[in-house]
Amino acid sequence: MTSTTDSTSRPAAEKKPVKDPWDLPDVSGLVVGVLGGTGDQGRGLAYRLARAGQKVIIGSRAAERAQTAAGELGLGVEGADNAECARRSDVVIVAVPWDGHAKTLESLREDLAGKLVIDCVNPLGFDKKGAYALKPEEGSAAEQAAALLPDSRVTAAFHHLSAVLLQDPAIEEIDTDVMVLGEVRADTDLVQALAARIPGMRGVFAGRLRNAHQVESLVANLISVNRRYKAHAGLRVTDVQDEARTDVQDEARTDV
Repeated sequence: MTSTTDSTSRPAAEKKPVKDPWDLPDVSGLVVGVLGGTGDQGRGLAYRLARAGQKVIIGSRAAERAQTAAGELGLGVEGADNAECARRSDVVIVAVPWDGHAKTLESLREDLAGKLVIDCVNPLGFDKKGAYALKPEEGSAAEQAAALLPDSRVTAAFHHLSAVLLQDPAIEEIDTDVMVLGEVRADTDLVQALAARIPGMRGVFAGRLRNAHQVESLVANLISVNRRYKAHAGLRVTDVQDEARTDVQDEARTDV
């Protein structure tokens, strides 16, 4: 005889609670390496993160060049050759020129194994008409990085930041959102949290690495905007608010 159970008497399956998209990890103790840290973009990111209290190591092909740049930045920033920078860092930002992107990453495959890599390289060309986007064979710089670094966790972020604003010590806040792309939520959450360490900045998840091409390409449009309007334009994503921003807006409405 087969026993039966009334399905209505079974307890409802507990639903897994939805994760708050703004519940981000504490990244204050992580060491951040910046490959290409002697260039304008890398130097600016190194400065802002160090100023926010992050431990930062600048990487360059020549250790002496990196050490000189680190000394100029101060804030506890250290300089090393690219390999040492990669080995000593928990998170590594790739801010090298596009024409040296593949060669640099190929040479550091072992040093970057197991690391969280943030690619912020924009494949661009320039002619008399201005900047224009290039499309790598892999689809994007970030996808090229993922192909070259199979043992690393590759994400993409920090593409749309003005190097001029990043390096200006008189500017307290960088008013922009950072589009963050990646395959694993824990990794993109960490990158968002790192972006949020910089006052005025916010990291916003923007999809998987297959969507990186259009994010990288948008820099060509921003260059055109900046040239026309003599600006240092960034991006803001509308109608996506974290709790902190909502509280600030509510206070503003109350004051009015």
